[in-house]
Amino acid sequence: MELTLLGTGAPAGLPRPGCPCAVCATARGPYARAATSLLVDGALLLDLTPGAALAAARSGHTLSGVRQVLLTHPHDGPPLELPAGLPAAGRVPDGRELTLISGHRVRAVAIDAPGTGYEVTSPEGPRLLYLPPGGAPAGAVEQRRPYDLVAADVTGRPGALARLRATGAVGRDTDVVAVHLDHDVPQGRELDRRLAAAGARALTDGTTVTVGAYREAPPLPRRTLVTGGARSGKSLEAERRLESHPDVVYVATGGTRDGDQEWAARVGAHRDRRPGSWRTEETCEVAPLLAADGPPLLVDCLSLWLTDAMDRVGAWDDETWRRTGEKALRERVDELVAAVRATTRTVVAVTNEVGAGVVPATAAGRRFRDELGRLNAAFADECEQVLLAVSGQVLVLRG
Repeated sequence: MELTLLGTGAPAGLPRPGCPCAVCATARGPYARAATSLLVDGALLLDLTPGAALAAARSGHTLSGVRQVLLTHPHDGPPLELPAGLPAAGRVPDGRELTLISGHRVRAVAIDAPGTGYEVTSPEGPRLLYLPPGGAPAGAVEQRRPYDLVAADVTGRPGALARLRATGAVGRDTDVVAVHLDHDVPQGRELDRRLAAAGARALTDGTTVTVGAYREAPPLPRRTLVTGGARSGKSLEAERRLESHPDVVYVATGGTRDGDQEWAARVGAHRDRRPGSWRTEETCEVAPLLAADGPPLLVDCLSLWLTDAMDRVGAWDDETWRRTGEKALRERVDELVAAVRATTRTVVAVTNEVGAGVVPATAAGRRFRDELGRLNAAFADECEQVLLAVSGQVLVLRG
């Protein structure tokens, strides 16, 4: 089955007409995207968008062989012009199947937003799933085997991908193509980086892919460390890297602080932006979790873990530190680092970057700075990917 992406952008296209934002200002050349429209084997057109015939011609195709035009979502704006010779555009009721004269079978998939998703099976057997902007399946998508290709709003609805993975509709070899791309994510390397973390990719308008053909799955880092200063966006980046996974264990190392309303508000804000399917473990016993089998872990954060570890060994007191504290802390850090090295789970950990010039005024403060630097370096050595967050922007240091 041959799939041609006539457009890969949001319904308004990219850049959005009249939008002065930075993403729209730089969405030029290969980063300019028409509204998403897919041409399947030259016989089926999914979503009729302005300039579809011209887009097909630019990609070396024609719409003359199209036997069915299906819409997935309400189209705002002026009425769509139907190119000469094309059948009228329509929608298939949820759950109904349609067989084209070309032999393709189309099944309408109910979604949780206005519109309809479509599962398309070619006469040869490969299958694709196409979801409209902002849409996710409205229930369990039971599958005997994963789809060969899924085209969906990965950046706008990462939870849709998590839902498909949970039911087996998306597997390791499924080609996940991001469509309906809007100005919420910078184009180019930043978009590629975010999509790679979700096991997806973006293609330019006019690209043709063979659905079901062998494609080497992109390597996904199993262990990632995200570091940065206060309010740098490091926690948000860590959460974003796992939001397309169906199950995640969020390891909160900060614990609770009785009577501290400001801390409670911070914890609540973090909890509210996490997917409801995630489970929270409030603990500093991270090594046993790393040693156990299970879904991905998000550890937030190592600096609070170290604070707890130093509390336990009495490391803040100079005399205790010299007698027993330093040795005890080294053993606890070594245990954590060894657990990271040996873990088979997907892990994303957050930490703070400290000591970029300011020297703490106390011996205990300098001790914490030094030990956090050592912990960060040792933990990073065991990670396939290390990221640095600065002012909400992410730099890849490794991987």
